[in-house]
Amino acid sequence: MTFNEGMQIDPDAVSSGGGPGRGGKIALGGGAGGLIVLVIALLLGGDPGSLLGDLTGAQDQQQTQTAPAGTPSHCKTGADANKYVDCRIALTTQSLRAVWTDQLPKQTGKKFANLTVRLFSGAVNTGCGQASSAVGPFYCPADRNAYFDTTFFQELVDRFGASGGPLAQEYVVAHEIGHHIQNQLGTLGRAQDDPRGPESGAVRTELQADCYAGIWAYFADKTPAPGANQPFLKPLSDNDIRDALSAASAVGDDRIQKASTGRVNPEAWTHGSSEERQKWFLAGYKTGQIKSCDTYSAPDLKNPPALR
Repeated sequence: MTFNEGMQIDPDAVSSGGGPGRGGKIALGGGAGGLIVLVIALLLGGDPGSLLGDLTGAQDQQQTQTAPAGTPSHCKTGADANKYVDCRIALTTQSLRAVWTDQLPKQTGKKFANLTVRLFSGAVNTGCGQASSAVGPFYCPADRNAYFDTTFFQELVDRFGASGGPLAQEYVVAHEIGHHIQNQLGTLGRAQDDPRGPESGAVRTELQADCYAGIWAYFADKTPAPGANQPFLKPLSDNDIRDALSAASAVGDDRIQKASTGRVNPEAWTHGSSEERQKWFLAGYKTGQIKSCDTYSAPDLKNPPALR
């Protein structure tokens, strides 16, 4: 997926830099703030508490944190987004905002509530706790921020075997902002209520975010940029879609479990199988409709109704 070179990157598209100083860990907030949606951490069998700080304790001392800046200064145009991953995240974020600002009211009657996309390196303080880069990309519902350490995208290729193509990276951004859409529509908390298993609320929540990423892909090369007469992105190719499906497959529970432990245990699934993640992305991409992403009512997660 290639951005139109003349597209202008908003200097406030994302925030970047800053970071936590030495000090105590941050307590999670109540309610939805107790839920962190991760791409990788739970799949690897790790304890998210060790990655996100003390999930139950209070903040034990004040931290010094430098204020984040805006979009990195070298990110000016679509040509930069085609070259640099941080610029690509910034312009992808702008495209996602444009698509959801247009489509969410049309399809649900709800106005899109903006969010902040934060680029960080090493570690970052969030409304859900202190996170390290080991977490991978994630969305925090407590502060309505999505967080990305750009080094993750190379790990997605090197460690998990995903394509290095642009839409593989953009799919990850769209998936996390899909969680923001769920937060607005009131479905995100269902992952917390039923956290593990092949038919669990957690799996259905993650697959729905994949489907929402597909909706973005459906509209990304059609929705004009605000104040412009062309979309952010040039028309998608079959190779673009293969890139996205490669990323969706790479972070399937079964594939990661097999690679890390040599066996597959569906009862520990939190995100869905590689096949399911690909199919629900395609359900969104083929239809562009939120109603096609009702994973919670689907009797068979391997066969989305929209693809039958």
